[in-house]
Amino acid sequence: MAFKVNYNQQRNERDRAKQAKKDAKLREREEEVMRRRNAQQGGDAPQDDAPPQDGGGAADGAPAPRAGDGSNGTA
Repeated sequence: MAFKVNYNQQRNERDRAKQAKKDAKLREREEEVMRRRNAQQGGDAPQDDAPPQDGGGAADGAPAPRAGDGSNGTA
């Protein structure tokens, strides 16, 4: 014998999926707004997915050794 259809459970599942889709779309729109604002302001604020841009140098002002150039960082 088949199970009786549980309308409320199906409706709740549809509502959850619908809300999740709305939330995802809202997040995408907010991210796009932040990208546009950063572009208009000259990109002053760092983005979450971008690596920090600190110049790559050492704290004493000496240039950092390059990866793969064969040196061990000593002069």
